[in-house]
Amino acid sequence: MFDKGRHHRAKIGFVLLATEQTIEDDMFHLRPDGVGVHFARAWIGDSITVDSLTRHAGDLARAASTLLPDGSLDVVCYGCTSGSLVIGEDRVAAELSKGVPNAKATSLIAAVIGALRAIDAKRIAVATPYLDEINRQEVQYLENAGFHVTQISGLQLEKDSDMIRVSPQYLAEFARQADTPDSDALFISCGALRALEIIDQLEQDLGKPVICSNQAMMWHVLRLAGIQDRIAGYGRLLRDH
Repeated sequence: MFDKGRHHRAKIGFVLLATEQTIEDDMFHLRPDGVGVHFARAWIGDSITVDSLTRHAGDLARAASTLLPDGSLDVVCYGCTSGSLVIGEDRVAAELSKGVPNAKATSLIAAVIGALRAIDAKRIAVATPYLDEINRQEVQYLENAGFHVTQISGLQLEKDSDMIRVSPQYLAEFARQADTPDSDALFISCGALRALEIIDQLEQDLGKPVICSNQAMMWHVLRLAGIQDRIAGYGRLLRDH
Protein backbone atom coordinates (compact mmCIF):
# COMPACT_ATOMS: atom_id res chain seq x y z
CA MET A 1 0.00 0.00 0.00
CA PHE A 2 1.28 3.47 -0.90
CA ASP A 3 0.90 6.63 1.15
CA LYS A 4 1.90 10.21 0.31
CA GLY A 5 5.55 9.61 1.20
CA ARG A 6 7.81 11.45 3.59
CA HIS A 7 7.91 14.64 1.49
CA HIS A 8 4.20 15.03 0.85
CA ARG A 9 4.07 18.82 1.37
CA ALA A 10 6.78 19.90 -1.09
CA LYS A 11 9.97 18.75 -2.79
CA ILE A 12 12.72 21.31 -3.24
CA GLY A 13 15.93 20.79 -5.20
CA PHE A 14 19.18 22.70 -4.83
CA VAL A 15 22.04 22.86 -7.34
CA LEU A 16 25.21 23.58 -5.37
CA LEU A 17 28.85 24.23 -6.16
CA ALA A 18 30.94 21.06 -6.22
CA THR A 19 32.93 22.55 -3.34
CA GLU A 20 29.95 23.47 -1.10
CA GLN A 21 30.05 22.28 2.54
CA THR A 22 27.54 24.40 4.51
CA ILE A 23 24.23 24.66 2.65
CA GLU A 24 23.11 21.04 2.94
CA ASP A 25 23.38 21.09 6.74
CA ASP A 26 21.52 24.41 6.94
CA MET A 27 18.70 23.29 4.65
CA PHE A 28 18.17 20.04 6.54
CA HIS A 29 18.23 22.00 9.79
CA LEU A 30 15.60 24.51 8.66
CA ARG A 31 13.24 22.35 6.61
CA PRO A 32 9.75 21.84 8.06
CA ASP A 33 8.32 18.36 8.45
CA GLY A 34 6.90 17.01 5.23
CA VAL A 35 9.23 19.08 3.02
CA GLY A 36 11.97 17.26 1.11
CA VAL A 37 15.31 18.86 0.26
CA HIS A 38 17.34 17.28 -2.55
CA PHE A 39 20.81 18.21 -3.78
CA ALA A 40 22.93 18.09 -6.92
CA ARG A 41 26.33 19.62 -7.62
CA ALA A 42 27.73 21.51 -10.60
CA TRP A 43 31.44 21.36 -11.31
CA ILE A 44 33.76 24.15 -10.19
CA GLY A 45 37.26 24.10 -8.76
CA ASP A 46 38.10 25.46 -5.31
CA SER A 47 38.36 29.03 -6.60
CA ILE A 48 35.55 31.57 -6.45
CA THR A 49 36.26 34.25 -9.05
CA VAL A 50 34.21 35.98 -11.72
CA ASP A 51 35.86 33.79 -14.35
CA SER A 52 35.37 30.45 -12.56
CA LEU A 53 31.73 31.21 -11.76
CA THR A 54 31.00 32.27 -15.34
CA ARG A 55 32.47 29.02 -16.72
CA HIS A 56 30.64 26.93 -14.13
CA ALA A 57 27.25 28.13 -15.48
CA GLY A 58 27.54 25.62 -18.29
CA ASP A 59 27.07 22.68 -15.92
CA LEU A 60 23.88 23.90 -14.17
CA ALA A 61 21.41 22.23 -16.56
CA ARG A 62 23.15 18.85 -16.33
CA ALA A 63 23.28 19.01 -12.54
CA ALA A 64 19.62 20.02 -12.28
CA SER A 65 18.57 17.13 -14.52
CA THR A 66 19.77 14.64 -11.88
CA LEU A 67 17.21 15.91 -9.33
CA LEU A 68 14.13 13.67 -9.04
CA PRO A 69 13.74 12.74 -12.71
CA ASP A 70 10.21 11.47 -11.94
CA GLY A 71 9.10 15.10 -12.35
CA SER A 72 7.89 15.55 -8.77
CA LEU A 73 10.19 18.46 -7.85
CA ASP A 74 8.26 21.64 -7.00
CA VAL A 75 11.09 24.19 -6.85
CA VAL A 76 14.71 24.14 -7.99
CA CYS A 77 17.19 26.73 -6.70
CA TYR A 78 20.80 27.46 -7.58
CA GLY A 79 22.43 27.76 -4.18
CA CYS A 80 25.27 30.21 -4.68
CA THR A 81 24.98 33.93 -3.99
CA SER A 82 28.09 35.04 -5.87
CA GLY A 83 27.44 32.62 -8.72
CA SER A 84 23.88 33.76 -9.24
CA LEU A 85 24.79 37.44 -9.33
CA VAL A 86 27.76 36.87 -11.66
CA ILE A 87 25.77 34.59 -14.00
CA GLY A 88 22.52 36.53 -13.57
CA GLU A 89 19.07 35.40 -12.45
CA ASP A 90 17.69 35.03 -15.97
CA ARG A 91 20.41 32.72 -17.25
CA VAL A 92 20.40 30.69 -14.03
CA ALA A 93 16.65 30.15 -14.30
CA ALA A 94 16.96 29.21 -17.97
CA GLU A 95 19.71 26.66 -17.29
CA LEU A 96 17.85 25.10 -14.36
CA SER A 97 14.66 24.88 -16.40
CA LYS A 98 16.48 22.91 -19.10
CA GLY A 99 17.24 20.26 -16.50
CA VAL A 100 13.99 20.41 -14.48
CA PRO A 101 11.33 21.87 -16.80
CA ASN A 102 8.37 21.26 -14.48
CA ALA A 103 9.82 22.94 -11.36
CA LYS A 104 9.82 26.65 -10.45
CA ALA A 105 13.39 27.80 -11.08
CA THR A 106 15.11 30.40 -8.93
CA SER A 107 18.47 31.43 -7.47
CA LEU A 108 20.02 32.53 -4.23
CA ILE A 109 20.39 36.15 -5.30
CA ALA A 110 16.68 36.19 -6.20
CA ALA A 111 15.98 34.88 -2.70
CA VAL A 112 18.06 37.65 -1.14
CA ILE A 113 16.36 40.36 -3.17
CA GLY A 114 12.95 38.97 -2.23
CA ALA A 115 13.94 38.81 1.44
CA LEU A 116 15.23 42.40 1.50
CA ARG A 117 12.02 43.60 -0.09
CA ALA A 118 9.92 41.58 2.37
CA ILE A 119 11.53 43.39 5.32
CA ASP A 120 11.21 46.72 3.46
CA ALA A 121 14.95 47.39 3.44
CA LYS A 122 16.16 50.10 1.09
CA ARG A 123 19.61 50.92 2.46
CA ILE A 124 21.76 47.86 3.19
CA ALA A 125 25.22 47.16 4.52
CA VAL A 126 26.84 44.01 3.15
CA ALA A 127 29.45 41.64 4.62
CA THR A 128 31.01 39.04 2.32
CA PRO A 129 33.93 36.61 2.19
CA TYR A 130 34.60 37.50 -1.47
CA LEU A 131 37.35 39.07 -3.51
CA ASP A 132 36.76 42.69 -4.51
CA GLU A 133 36.04 41.73 -8.12
CA ILE A 134 32.92 39.92 -6.90
CA ASN A 135 32.08 42.60 -4.31
CA ARG A 136 32.00 45.22 -7.05
CA GLN A 137 29.56 43.13 -9.07
CA GLU A 138 27.43 42.53 -5.98
CA VAL A 139 27.07 46.24 -5.28
CA GLN A 140 26.06 46.86 -8.89
CA TYR A 141 23.58 43.98 -8.88
CA LEU A 142 21.90 45.09 -5.66
CA GLU A 143 21.76 48.73 -6.72
CA ASN A 144 20.26 47.71 -10.08
CA ALA A 145 17.59 45.90 -8.04
CA GLY A 146 16.70 49.16 -6.30
CA PHE A 147 18.76 49.09 -3.09
CA HIS A 148 21.40 51.51 -1.88
CA VAL A 149 24.50 49.77 -0.53
CA THR A 150 25.82 51.88 2.33
CA GLN A 151 29.00 49.80 2.61
CA ILE A 152 30.36 46.44 1.43
CA SER A 153 33.18 44.70 3.29
CA GLY A 154 34.86 41.52 2.02
CA LEU A 155 37.29 39.08 3.61
CA GLN A 156 39.20 38.68 0.31
CA LEU A 157 38.93 34.89 0.34
CA GLU A 158 39.15 33.04 -2.96
CA LYS A 159 38.78 29.41 -1.87
CA ASP A 160 35.40 27.99 -0.93
CA SER A 161 37.28 25.64 1.41
CA ASP A 162 38.40 28.72 3.38
CA MET A 163 34.97 30.38 3.39
CA ILE A 164 33.41 27.39 5.14
CA ARG A 165 36.02 27.62 7.92
CA VAL A 166 35.35 31.22 9.00
CA SER A 167 34.25 30.83 12.62
CA PRO A 168 30.79 32.12 13.55
CA GLN A 169 32.33 34.22 16.33
CA TYR A 170 34.72 35.96 13.95
CA LEU A 171 31.96 36.35 11.37
CA ALA A 172 29.70 38.06 13.91
CA GLU A 173 32.38 40.63 14.75
CA PHE A 174 33.21 41.18 11.08
CA ALA A 175 29.52 41.67 10.29
CA ARG A 176 29.12 44.22 13.11
CA GLN A 177 32.03 46.20 11.66
CA ALA A 178 30.53 45.96 8.16
CA ASP A 179 27.23 47.49 9.30
CA THR A 180 26.60 51.23 9.09
CA PRO A 181 24.33 53.36 11.31
CA ASP A 182 22.24 54.50 8.34
CA SER A 183 21.45 51.01 6.96
CA ASP A 184 17.95 49.53 7.23
CA ALA A 185 19.40 46.01 7.32
CA LEU A 186 22.63 44.06 7.27
CA PHE A 187 23.14 41.36 4.63
CA ILE A 188 25.73 38.61 5.17
CA SER A 189 26.36 37.26 1.69
CA CYS A 190 27.47 33.69 0.86
CA GLY A 191 25.93 30.27 1.44
CA ALA A 192 29.30 28.89 2.56
CA LEU A 193 29.42 31.10 5.65
CA ARG A 194 28.00 29.76 8.91
CA ALA A 195 25.92 32.89 9.38
CA LEU A 196 22.72 31.07 10.29
CA GLU A 197 24.13 30.45 13.77
CA ILE A 198 24.54 34.15 14.58
CA ILE A 199 21.51 35.81 12.98
CA ASP A 200 19.30 36.13 16.06
CA GLN A 201 22.02 37.56 18.30
CA LEU A 202 23.16 40.00 15.62
CA GLU A 203 19.63 41.31 15.20
CA GLN A 204 19.43 41.91 18.94
CA ASP A 205 22.84 43.58 19.03
CA LEU A 206 22.24 45.83 16.03
CA GLY A 207 18.55 46.52 16.54
CA LYS A 208 17.76 45.90 12.87
CA PRO A 209 16.99 42.97 10.55
CA VAL A 210 19.86 40.76 9.45
CA ILE A 211 19.57 38.69 6.29
CA CYS A 212 21.97 35.88 5.45
CA SER A 213 22.07 33.81 2.29
CA ASN A 214 20.86 30.45 3.59
CA GLN A 215 18.11 31.94 5.76
CA ALA A 216 16.83 33.91 2.75
CA MET A 217 17.08 30.89 0.47
CA MET A 218 14.98 28.61 2.68
CA TRP A 219 12.39 31.34 3.19
CA HIS A 220 12.20 31.95 -0.56
CA VAL A 221 11.92 28.34 -1.72
CA LEU A 222 9.32 27.51 0.93
CA ARG A 223 7.14 30.42 -0.14
CA LEU A 224 7.54 29.47 -3.82
CA ALA A 225 6.42 25.95 -2.90
CA GLY A 226 3.34 27.30 -1.10
CA ILE A 227 4.67 26.49 2.38
CA GLN A 228 3.89 29.33 4.80
CA ASP A 229 5.44 27.90 8.00
CA ARG A 230 7.12 30.42 10.30
CA ILE A 231 10.46 29.30 11.79
CA ALA A 232 11.72 30.87 15.00
CA GLY A 233 15.33 31.34 16.08
CA TYR A 234 16.87 32.47 12.78
CA GLY A 235 15.91 36.10 12.38
CA ARG A 236 12.83 38.17 11.71
CA LEU A 237 12.53 37.04 8.10
CA LEU A 238 11.72 33.40 8.87
CA ARG A 239 9.83 34.27 12.04
CA ASP A 240 7.60 37.09 10.76
CA HIS A 241 7.38 36.78 6.99
